[in-house]
Amino acid sequence: MRNKQTSATLARLLENARYEVLPTASTEDKVLAHVPRDVTITVTASPTKGLDATLDLAERLAGHGYDVVPHLAARMVTGRAELEEITQRLRGKGVTSVFVPGGDAEAAGDYPDALALLEDLKELGSPFAHVGITGYPESHPTIHDDLTVQSMWDKRRYATHIVSNLTFDPAVVRDWVRRLRARGVQMPLLLGMPGPVERTKLLGMATKIGVGESTKFLAKNKGLFARLAAPGGFTGESFLEKCAPALGEPGALVEGLHVFTFNQIGETEAWRTDMLARLRGI
Repeated sequence: MRNKQTSATLARLLENARYEVLPTASTEDKVLAHVPRDVTITVTASPTKGLDATLDLAERLAGHGYDVVPHLAARMVTGRAELEEITQRLRGKGVTSVFVPGGDAEAAGDYPDALALLEDLKELGSPFAHVGITGYPESHPTIHDDLTVQSMWDKRRYATHIVSNLTFDPAVVRDWVRRLRARGVQMPLLLGMPGPVERTKLLGMATKIGVGESTKFLAKNKGLFARLAAPGGFTGESFLEKCAPALGEPGALVEGLHVFTFNQIGETEAWRTDMLARLRGI
């Protein structure tokens, strides 16, 4: 039986959940069919599809009234001229938020990492009110843990919040959040977590496009997919319930959830609304 504080934390996080989607041909229709306009949609960037696919979908969803967050993968942007064009394009559609990962692509131009692009965004007058950066609760496949925390510290002047990468260990989440705050990183955090996934759909999607920035994600995170795909291997409700005490601590500054939908968008929204209904006793 969960206590009142845990229930309140869970409800707050679910009320402030946003959905990450992949820019495929069916995504727009799925979002329109299943997601209310008060849920923020983030659109990933994949080298296999190109940044235009991300921007096109973001513009269309913004036109339908969604608060949308395109991913501007730094290594996919050639330089300041292209960044300025992207900025003008998005602002022209009323987009006020972006997410800036480094991305797994080879650098297409002047931006070897997210920080370099963030610096240029500031030079362009900080055109977006909300700028997210990646956090790594577990070890990054190619970057030492101390460097990932240092990187967040370096980016603090350019970003407004952190989006955590996937993890399945509530103890890792707790320790990482405390470590961040102890190091003086005070940006609000959105906890990354998977939505409900069906095994065959997940594996099919994974082999086609990967989860985060590219299909390289799949090669780096084979264990992650095994955990997700195993029958009974993971449930978001159990994970959140175990995380809730740490996420509700004073000073944790965890504002909501960043839900990796794997484009199972209707299933994700049904799961969220059902859990909220049960928490509220409806």
